[in-house]
Amino acid sequence: MEVCRLQVVASRATIRCRRIINQSSRPLLQCVPMTFVRLDRGIHMQSITTNMQYLSNDSIKLKVDPNTMKLDQNIKKPLCLMMIYMTAKPKHVLKYADLYLTKDFDVISVSCTPTQLMWPAMGSQVIADRLLSFLESNSSEFTHPLVVHGFSIGAYLWAELLVQTTKNKKRYQPILERIAAQIWDSPADVDEVPIGAPLAVFPNNKFLQNIFRLYIRAHMKLLHNVATKHYMRATEVYHASPCKAPGLFLVSKTDPIGAEKRSRRAAASWEQLGIKCNFKCWDRSPHVQHYLRHPEEYKSVLYSHLEECGVLKNSR
Repeated sequence: MEVCRLQVVASRATIRCRRIINQSSRPLLQCVPMTFVRLDRGIHMQSITTNMQYLSNDSIKLKVDPNTMKLDQNIKKPLCLMMIYMTAKPKHVLKYADLYLTKDFDVISVSCTPTQLMWPAMGSQVIADRLLSFLESNSSEFTHPLVVHGFSIGAYLWAELLVQTTKNKKRYQPILERIAAQIWDSPADVDEVPIGAPLAVFPNNKFLQNIFRLYIRAHMKLLHNVATKHYMRATEVYHASPCKAPGLFLVSKTDPIGAEKRSRRAAASWEQLGIKCNFKCWDRSPHVQHYLRHPEEYKSVLYSHLEECGVLKNSR
């Protein structure tokens, strides 16, 4: 009976939710010409793929081989890989990127649409594979530190990349060793997908949130081999991280999506592996809005962590 009920829910919710999502979502993945755009405050942005954007203070025009993901010139600055939360607005991406651009970093923002999250083999895993190819193809050109800064579902997207590295540790471990620091803001686990995804897609519509939540739960129940097993494997590898860079967790006691207890559990797992961790938990702060609510404290904690990791000189 339970399976029949879920099948009915999945069928009805699929028709409504996937139509709405697909209207606003980009294709699952495609490479695009590196369009060069100058943004406010002199920031320059170029598209590497539909899911990867390159941001810099410099007006350099990069070209990328879509087959190998190799750039036509060296990256001469420290680089932050920013794993963006789902449906993040460009102005919010720029606000977080500015944390690094003002410290003379370049930034690559990596995003994932709802459709790509729901169908990992055609979506999130392909994004992770392209990002890993980018890092591998350009690894000899990275003469400065790499930093990973992820938000919400971006932690899952990064975990999919880590899953790829476990398939050939000898090949990919040198890439992970180039990473000097990792920061996780409101990281979301597999159990939070039905909570967080509806809020991200339909932030102002309770009815559609509930419909989409039913669809996700049915999707995860009925399509275990298509979706859920990949989420579970990614979570497993995230907790047993092959990336040993010191970690900083930025969370809130009132965030139901990036739950504090799950981040503490991840930090404890990392510390058992010898990974140094710092932890900041605010009493009250919404999901992925810690910087917006506590800007000075956020910057202080972030930059202190980067200084400890040798990425920044004393910035205060």
